[in-house]
Amino acid sequence: MQKKTWVPLLCAAFAGLADAAVVAKAVPYEIDGEAFEGVLLYDDSVTTPRPGLLAIPNWMGVNDDTVAKAARAAGSRYVVFLADMYGKAVRPGNADEARAAATSVRADRALMRRRALAAVGVLKAQGDEVALDTRKLGAIGFCFGGGAVLELARSGAPLQGFVSFHGNLDTPNPADAKNIQAPVLVLHGADDPAVPQAQVDGFVAEMKAAGVDWQLVSYGGAVHSFTDPKANVPGRNQYHPVVAARAFKAMNDLFDEVFAEP
Repeated sequence: MQKKTWVPLLCAAFAGLADAAVVAKAVPYEIDGEAFEGVLLYDDSVTTPRPGLLAIPNWMGVNDDTVAKAARAAGSRYVVFLADMYGKAVRPGNADEARAAATSVRADRALMRRRALAAVGVLKAQGDEVALDTRKLGAIGFCFGGGAVLELARSGAPLQGFVSFHGNLDTPNPADAKNIQAPVLVLHGADDPAVPQAQVDGFVAEMKAAGVDWQLVSYGGAVHSFTDPKANVPGRNQYHPVVAARAFKAMNDLFDEVFAEP
């Protein structure tokens, strides 16, 4: 199996966290005969089985920055599999390429759901490689990936929780929310121009109509990409370290709840 590591990147990402030992390994897989490659992230100093999270990256797909974001989510708590939503041959190098790739997938929600579900299967299979508790699985996503995670939830995926960070909330099939089987947590920037209030209102109505276990946390002063340290377009896409820390804590709080032993 081909393996790629992001050791220098992860060392930088975890500077100051002396006991962090997150390893990142490339994981090739196929969907309908097409090659994909995601990244498995875990703290190799932890030997007891941990819950697993599928992570769907922003519209840039699998790259050093999105691996670092997934590593932050993993810490020593989770085994994380960063999904490839575009295929191994598609690695956007700029915003225009990312927009084209993301638009293609967003335009076909059935395809989006299939690729996300396939990545869940890849995550489960990693239980043969690392200390993963396959009874405890969730999904998280960022921006484009946040919207994809919500589509995964609407597909009826049998996971224990779904978390969207500054993701799109719209869907062409709001009635599919009745398929959601686990709690949904949306972490939203109150001033996000990419997700207007009408989209937020539509999502709330969708969740209420379906009787879903859901939460929406709206962070004042935050815009799009508030968890991305490289986002620096004031008023549009901008890192907000305080809100990012609160959002990751909210994510952990939800998973602590849903993964708790009965």
